[in-house]
Amino acid sequence: MAQFRFFRKTLFSRFMRLALFFLTTSFCLRAAGTGAPLPDTVAEALKTAGIAQENVSIVVQGVDKETPLVSHNADQAMNPASVMKLLTSYAALELLGPAFTWKTAVFSDAPVLDGVLEGNLYFRGSGDPRLALEQFWLLLRQLRSRGLKDIRGNLVLDRSAYSLPAHNPGVFDNEPFRPYNVGPNALLVNFQSLSLTLHPDIEKQYVEIFVETPFHNLRIDNQLKLVNGACGDWREKFNVDIAGGMVRLAGDYPANCNDKLLHLSPWPADEQFERLFRALWRELGGTWQGAARAGVTPPVAQKIAVHKSPPLSEIIRDINKYSNNVMARQVFLALSGSPATVEGAARAVWRWLERKKFALPTLVLDNGSGLSRDGRISANELRQILQDAWKSPFMPELISSLPLAGVDGTLRKRLGGLSTYGRAHLKTGSLKGARSIAGYALDSRGRRWIIVFMINDPKSGAGGPAMDALVEWITR
Repeated sequence: MAQFRFFRKTLFSRFMRLALFFLTTSFCLRAAGTGAPLPDTVAEALKTAGIAQENVSIVVQGVDKETPLVSHNADQAMNPASVMKLLTSYAALELLGPAFTWKTAVFSDAPVLDGVLEGNLYFRGSGDPRLALEQFWLLLRQLRSRGLKDIRGNLVLDRSAYSLPAHNPGVFDNEPFRPYNVGPNALLVNFQSLSLTLHPDIEKQYVEIFVETPFHNLRIDNQLKLVNGACGDWREKFNVDIAGGMVRLAGDYPANCNDKLLHLSPWPADEQFERLFRALWRELGGTWQGAARAGVTPPVAQKIAVHKSPPLSEIIRDINKYSNNVMARQVFLALSGSPATVEGAARAVWRWLERKKFALPTLVLDNGSGLSRDGRISANELRQILQDAWKSPFMPELISSLPLAGVDGTLRKRLGGLSTYGRAHLKTGSLKGARSIAGYALDSRGRRWIIVFMINDPKSGAGGPAMDALVEWITR
C-alpha cells in the first residue's frame, strides 16, 4: 500500500510538472508574437496610467536564448530617451577599451621665474568628461607646487580637440540654466555648473542658500519663500534668473524638502572657467592679472602640468547610474577622429555595428546621450545590443555601470521590494513623452534576462509602475 501511494504521488507530481511545462510553453509562444498579451500586472498598470498598449514596446529574453519570452511591438521605432547611453557605453568599451583616459595639459609660453609668469598660460583639453571641481583644484595645485604664483598674462582655453558648431542650451526644452543642457566641450570643467544647497530654517522661516562651488564675484539674490506642503517636484516651484554675476532665485520652497542640492549652469564656458579659476587660484595663494580667452596652444609652449582622467570603466558608471548627458556626449565624441565631430563619432559607431553584423533598420543615432527628440531604436534592436554585450569580455564593466534596483543611481528609490532588491541592473530614461528602462534582471532561479521596455506616449511619465511590474514579474 505504501508503495502504491508513493507511485501515485510520483505520477501526480510528474503530471503536474508536464502540465506546467505545456502551460508555460504555450504562454511563451503566445507572448513571442507581435502584439501578444502582456503579463496581467503590466497590462493593468498601463491601463491605470491611461497609456495605450500600441505606444509601448517590450522585449524580455534570456541572455542565452534565441527566442523571447515576451515580445510586444518589438520592431517599432521608439524614442529611447537615456537608454541610448547603453549603445554609447558599450561601443566605447569595445572601441576605446575600459582603461582609456583623457588628459588635460597646461602649457606656458614663457619661463616661470621666481614664481612669476610674464607670458600666457594655456589649458589644452582633450574632452575629459569628469574634470570636476576636485580634479581641477588638483591640476591648479600642480601649478602652485611647481612654483607658479603670479600670472601676468592671459589664460588661453584650447578646445581644438573638438570641431563643433555653436551650442544653444535653451533649444531642447527652453531650460538654458539646467546642467543637462550643457553642450560638449573639449575643456569641460566641473560640468560647467554651479552647485547651491537650499536649507529650510524652520525657526527663522527662511530658506538659507549655501554656495558649494567657489566662483569669483558671485552674488545670490535670495527671494525664496518657505512654505508648507509636500516637497513633490520642488524644482518647478521657483524661478532662476541670471544677470552677470547675479543668480536670483524667486518662488516657493516647501519646508518638507529639507536640504536640496541645486545644480545650475549660469554662464557660457569661457566665463565659467574664468570665474572658477579666479576663485580657486586665489584660495591657493596665487594672483592673476589677465583674462580668459579662447585660442590654440602654440607649438613652442612648454608643458608644465597634466591631469589624467579616471578610466572609461569609471566614467561610464557616472554616465549610466546618474544619467549624465554631457558626460555621455563627451564619451561619444571620443569615438571620432581628431578633431572630434558628431558625424565622425556616429560613423565610428556605425562601422562597429556593421562589423558585428547587427540589423538595426530603425536606429537613428545623433548625440549618443538620448537627450534628443530625433533618436530612435526598437526594443528588439536594443535587445540585440544587450545580448551581444553579455558575450563581450567587457560585460562586467557595462553591467556594473547600470543602476542597481533599490540600491543606487536612478533606481535608488525604485524596485526595493523583496523580490527585486539588488536583482536588476537597469538603465532608465525619461523625456517629455518618452520613458524607458533596459538592462538585465536575475530571476528567483538564478536565470538572467534581458529587459527592454519603452513608452512613447503623452502620459509616459505615469508609466513607472508598469515598468516596475514587469521587473517584478521577471524576478519572481
